[in-house]
Amino acid sequence: MIALLSPAKTLDFERELPPLAVSTPHFVEEATGLARSAANLTQKRLSELMHISPRLAKLNADRFRDFADLPERQALFAFAGDVYTGFEAHTLDEPGVTFAQDHLRMLSGLYGLLRPLDTIKPYRLEMGTRWAPRHKSLTDWWGDRIAAHLREQVAEEGSGVILNLASQEYFAAVSGRLAGIRVIEVEFREPGPNGPRFISFNAKRARGMMARWMCEHHITDIDAMRGFDADGYRFDAEESDIDRWRFTRA
Repeated sequence: MIALLSPAKTLDFERELPPLAVSTPHFVEEATGLARSAANLTQKRLSELMHISPRLAKLNADRFRDFADLPERQALFAFAGDVYTGFEAHTLDEPGVTFAQDHLRMLSGLYGLLRPLDTIKPYRLEMGTRWAPRHKSLTDWWGDRIAAHLREQVAEEGSGVILNLASQEYFAAVSGRLAGIRVIEVEFREPGPNGPRFISFNAKRARGMMARWMCEHHITDIDAMRGFDADGYRFDAEESDIDRWRFTRA
C-alpha cells in the first residue's frame, strides 16, 4: 500500500533536525525547469495566479529567481501545514521514517511526486495553478508523467493499492490515470447539530494522523487501516463502501 498526501504551503526550514538520510526527487530536472520559467513571472502575476498578498508574491518571486542557491531539506520535514501538524514527523522514530520512505508519497505542483526523504527547496506552486510553460495549467503540463511514475512505484511496492489522503486539487494530477490500481478514498467527519459534517482544518490534520498511524505501526494491509483510531476517529462501516471509507469522530 502507498498512501498519498498533498504538500503544504507552510514550510519549516529552520527547525534543527537529527541526522537523516536524503534522496533525490525523481523529477528534479523538471522542477528546476519549472522554477526557471516561473522566475520570469512578475510579482503582480504571481499574486494573481496564486491569490496571495504582494508580500508573499515577492517572497516567492525571490525564491524562483534564486532557486539554484536555496537551501534544501527532506520533504517530510520541510512541509509544515495542517496535514504535517497531524503527522508530527519530528517525533516519528527511524524505523517509522524508513517505512514512510517506502510507503508514503507526496504530490507536488513543482516536484511532481516526492518520497519523504527527497530534498526540496522552499517554494510555493499549487497543482491547481492556471499557468505552466506552453500549457494552460500545471496539471496539463505534467500530463501522464506523475501518474506513470506512481504506477511504477505501486508496482515496485507490490500491493496494487493506493490510500488517497490527498486533496482533490492534487489528486487531479493522477485521477483517471491509475488503471489497474485500487484507490481507496478516505473522508473524515465531525459531529454537528445536523449530523456528521466536514471541517477542512480537522480533515487535513486527520489525513496526516492517518498517514502517521500507518507508518508508526508499519501497516501494509489496506484492510488493517480500518482500525485507525487516533484522536477519537472511528471507521464508519454504515457510511462507507468498498473503496470510499468514512471515519467519524465521536
